[in-house]
Amino acid sequence: MKTGQSPDSTLLTTILALITLGWLMSFSASLGRFDSYAFFIKQSLSIMLGLGAGLVMLNMSTSLLKKYSALLYFFTLILLIAVFLPEPIGRTVNGSTRWVNLVIYNFQPSEMMKVAMILFMAGFLTRQQNDLKNPWLVLSKTLLIVGAAALLIILETDLGATIIITLTALSMLFAAGTYLKQLIYVGASLFTGAGIFIYLDEVRRNRLFEFWQEDLWLNSSQKVHQTKQALIGIARGDWTGTGIGAGIQKYSLLPEAHTDMVFAVIGEELGVVGMLFVLFCFAYIIGKGFNIAKNALKNGHKYSSYVAFGICSWFSMQISVNISMNLGLIPPKGFTLPLISYGGTSMIFSIIALAILLRIDMENRAEYSRQKQYV
Repeated sequence: MKTGQSPDSTLLTTILALITLGWLMSFSASLGRFDSYAFFIKQSLSIMLGLGAGLVMLNMSTSLLKKYSALLYFFTLILLIAVFLPEPIGRTVNGSTRWVNLVIYNFQPSEMMKVAMILFMAGFLTRQQNDLKNPWLVLSKTLLIVGAAALLIILETDLGATIIITLTALSMLFAAGTYLKQLIYVGASLFTGAGIFIYLDEVRRNRLFEFWQEDLWLNSSQKVHQTKQALIGIARGDWTGTGIGAGIQKYSLLPEAHTDMVFAVIGEELGVVGMLFVLFCFAYIIGKGFNIAKNALKNGHKYSSYVAFGICSWFSMQISVNISMNLGLIPPKGFTLPLISYGGTSMIFSIIALAILLRIDMENRAEYSRQKQYV
């Protein structure tokens, strides 16, 4: 469906600016690794694939996304099962089974599920409008939808993706009008379940307790060491940084500098100015995205509104957690920084999600133009 509209230039420029910065910083952060150029080539390929897929999304109507959202959801569930197949299909790295081996590319279905869940949940919620008066029924159905994906992802030992996908779906349910009381009960149950899950795993329990209970600068554990080195790098950067490529923490001191801790590398090499630039860009994208969701709802496009709200909720949570752990506010966990961190599947589906957001905005403005013609 043609909208007659072009993407919002300011929003598109902001997204491309972050992608470009992420492309440079992920390469810089990987310089401490012996195969840094391989990382650079793979990241460049991921960005090109993401931009290509994003261009397709810009020309695809949301009604078409709604039509095929269930198919996409169930296909992604199949891929989540495929990761447990023996090699060469499934791929296990550092004890985590999260990838499907595509020979030249390791595909991570849990990243795809973040988009698939949003599209499917939005369609589900629009079909359940008559049942919203019975929130327990809708909530039960939602938990079945989320639970199927969450169970498979938690078996991969990817707790971070499980939390993001579950909370995103529940936030969409709340936006659709389900009573707050039911979500409080479910949220308390999930929080308790997560606490039990962490407590029963000695590694996770020790990681949490030693971060909060012991002195950051005296503790020598690997995870606290990671936080300590991130803060040292940010302190070295001061206001304007050491310059792109001139940081030293990434060479051997800061673990996962090119993925989870890339924001600390930005702090060291671009300083407070660089970190604020990233924060303001993300704040603009998320603020604009929630406004797009509101306008879609005003136009009576509930599906588009739920999708935009889900995308912004996902980005808000993942960005907040990643930056918080880089600043030493919470223990380190496997959360990438969208559009910035190294990670092929994450980059591709982050771009796809934002392209869908741009498409919804284009349809909103096309609808507004049509309404003006009849005034």
